[in-house]
Amino acid sequence: MMGSGYLTSPLLLIINTLFDLYVLLVVMRFVLQWLRADFYNLLSQFIVRATTPPLKPLRRIIPGFAGQDIAALLLAMLILLVKYLLIRSMGANIIDIGNAAAPIGSVGIFGLLVMAVAEIVNTFLNIFLFAILIAVILSWVSPGGYNPIIGLIQSIAEPVMRPIRRWIPPLGGLDLSPLFATLGIMVAKMLIIPPIVFIAMQL
Repeated sequence: MMGSGYLTSPLLLIINTLFDLYVLLVVMRFVLQWLRADFYNLLSQFIVRATTPPLKPLRRIIPGFAGQDIAALLLAMLILLVKYLLIRSMGANIIDIGNAAAPIGSVGIFGLLVMAVAEIVNTFLNIFLFAILIAVILSWVSPGGYNPIIGLIQSIAEPVMRPIRRWIPPLGGLDLSPLFATLGIMVAKMLIIPPIVFIAMQL
């Protein structure tokens, strides 16, 4: 006889995937605006169109600050809060945030909001991490090639790698900045995410 988790596990997977994908789009929108990336890019336009409807009412309440779209970050937090409450209502008490176990079943709303901050930071760092990895792969597959998506990826990866090149110039024509940037982001995730989750556990 099939257990009660037979349908619950696939449903949890669907909820996690759909909510996380939309949060990724919202955080991507914030990152692209922060970096002043090309918003006429096809991928940028898709992100803008997909995230504008829920952002419009929030922007009437939450103004931007220093040119940054604070409403986008608030939207990401609210989406994650809904996700946590849905998952918790289905009996799941622990989720993974950047390889840190987050006990969503034992904290209050403020704790869940802090966990949402941890997940947004994790998403933010993952955007740069994967942009760097994709940029490296594309440099091997089609060096010198260009299309709008490649340009967008490079506009995300370059601000991270450029400062590293100032300290570690290419050795024998080999650019080591992606390696050090990747290591730096992975270490940052290990140092930043667990303390935020720990703070959330106290609330």
